Amino acid sequence: MAKYLLLKHYRGAPVPAGFVPMDQWTPDEVSAHMQYMRDFADRLKESGEFVDAQALSPEGTFVRYDGAGRPPVTDGPFAETKDVIAGWMVIDVDGYDRALELAGELSAAPGKGGEPIHEWLELRPFMSEAPTVTE
Repeated sequence: MAKYLLLKHYRGAPVPAGFVPMDQWTPDEVSAHMQYMRDFADRLKESGEFVDAQALSPEGTFVRYDGAGRPPVTDGPFAETKDVIAGWMVIDVDGYDRALELAGELSAAPGKGGEPIHEWLELRPFMSEAPTVTE
C-alpha cells in the first residue's frame, strides 16, 4: 500500500474551462458538493483506502523560530497556504494508478448547476523511509 495526499486548492492550480468559484454557488450547490465529498470519503472508508481528510479554514499565520523571544508572525507578503490550500485527503492505495483514478473521480465533484467542477487536484506521494545502506 502507498499513501498519497490529495490537495484541494483555492487558487494556484490551472483554472478549468467554465469554472465558477464556490462563493458564487447557491447554498444547495455548496451542500451537494460537500455531500459528494462525504460520500466519496465513506466509500474509501469501506474499501480501506481512506486515511483522513480535512477542509481548512482560510485563516492562518506564518510562524518561525527566530532565536530567543517571541517568534515573528506575518500575514504576508508571500502567498500563504491559507490563500492556496482549501483542504486535503490522505489515501492509502495499492499504487499510483489507483491514486490517479481516485483523484480523477474526486475532481468530478459537483459545482455550479450540479455540473462536475473538473477541479485540478495536487496528488503527492508520501515519502517512504530512506533506503538502508549496507556494505
